[in-house]
Amino acid sequence: MIYHSTRGASGEIGGCGAVARGIAADGGLYIPEEFPHISPEDIEALAGMDYIGRAKAVLGLYFPEFSEVEMQALCEAAYGGEKFDCEAVAPTVKLNDDTHILELFHGPTCAFKDMALQMLPGLLTASLRKTGEERKVCILVATSGDTGKAALEGFRDVRGSEIVVFYPRDGVSQVQKLQMTTQEGKNVHVCAVAGNFDDAQTGVKRVFADAETEKLLNDKGIFLSSANSINWGRLAPQIVYYFSAYCDLLNEGVIKCGDLVNFCVPTGNFGNILAGFIASLMGLPVGRFICASNANDVLTDFIRTGTYDRNRDFHTTISPSMDILISSNVERLIYLLSDCNAKLTAERMKSLSETGKYSLSDMESAVLGEYFWGGCCDDEATKAAIRENFTEFGYTADTHTAVALSVLADYRRETGDDTHTVVVSTASPYKFCDSVLSAVKGGEYESTTALFAELEKATGVAIPAPLAGLAAKSVRFTDCIEKDKLRDHVLSVL
Repeated sequence: MIYHSTRGASGEIGGCGAVARGIAADGGLYIPEEFPHISPEDIEALAGMDYIGRAKAVLGLYFPEFSEVEMQALCEAAYGGEKFDCEAVAPTVKLNDDTHILELFHGPTCAFKDMALQMLPGLLTASLRKTGEERKVCILVATSGDTGKAALEGFRDVRGSEIVVFYPRDGVSQVQKLQMTTQEGKNVHVCAVAGNFDDAQTGVKRVFADAETEKLLNDKGIFLSSANSINWGRLAPQIVYYFSAYCDLLNEGVIKCGDLVNFCVPTGNFGNILAGFIASLMGLPVGRFICASNANDVLTDFIRTGTYDRNRDFHTTISPSMDILISSNVERLIYLLSDCNAKLTAERMKSLSETGKYSLSDMESAVLGEYFWGGCCDDEATKAAIRENFTEFGYTADTHTAVALSVLADYRRETGDDTHTVVVSTASPYKFCDSVLSAVKGGEYESTTALFAELEKATGVAIPAPLAGLAAKSVRFTDCIEKDKLRDHVLSVL
């Protein structure tokens, strides 16, 4: 399995090398030369497996460097034991006759990032051994809320690693902030940035691209890698749960093998929905990917017009993990839409950096519209979706899942499409308890862990064990830096 950079200047590399490096030397993102095919018969076979079996089968196609025994061990370490609070790992539950919810928040940090970040540490360290890398790896992360905690938990005290996480000071929920700043582990480091997520993400990318920093760290026996979805090792495990959800619907008799299913995905950095798109390129029968955004509607406009334009107001919303204007994984999408034209992709990324925008060709835009439909909603519509789905179906959605539910309703009204749809649910409602409680009961609440008991009483949803003791933990990390000081902070930490 050969991987290339989306910008074309970094040559060929194997899967283990792509995971170890995280981001290509030319600033591009690694992507496979071709996608393996999964047939209808293969899907039926997957339906007879548990989640660990499905993960082993799908991921093994992308990492042939690992034997079946090695991949089985990696998947068991990621998804076995008591790491997830339900046997199914990622259950697909019925909301109504034509809508199901894929719950990805049953892991140790109560967010969908666990689905990949419980796998990545083992995959990365095993990849380092395969490639003969002897230097210490520093995982550098920018987070809009959930990636940070999931990465910190996944890499906590992993031998031969350090992890540095940057989060926007005022751009995460109080629960998300507490999860990160109280993180245990000798090799973990957390720092706020005086700016938004895009500032943190841009700063991290600049550190990766800085040759002087690379040399300074190399001299100390350290190299940088990523746990964001720019790393193929973060993205690949997310492909698995799209196949798994389809298999669940097969097993429940909701669909027959070969029937099309839609997926509605709350989307920020575009990694989650891109994993689904890749699953469809592998053979998963998907009708449409419904890309759901909050008031930061750059992706909605991109899908509808073919122009990506980040030159707009940035909104701080009650769905903070989607408060993003520069969605990194769109780079992989436009590379594929351009028939893998690396030169054109590099030019568009340069244009995005310098002017804040670029446009697809008419043909590319038409293909984009065949696969994707984009919609958005504001905070009031988000709360309305929480309230309506709780009242009508007894389902308590977090703010990000509620964005997807609201946009799905808009999609169905506009298109009349009644295809069975899986809404990808990304977080526990307890991570955004003030907004969820406000939607369910009315009134305004301060975002604190003191609301947990009240939300449990109002909804009947049990407080997740990983969050129950959060208030009693001691805060370890209080630093906040300016957005142009990330390099200095990384060097001081290391």
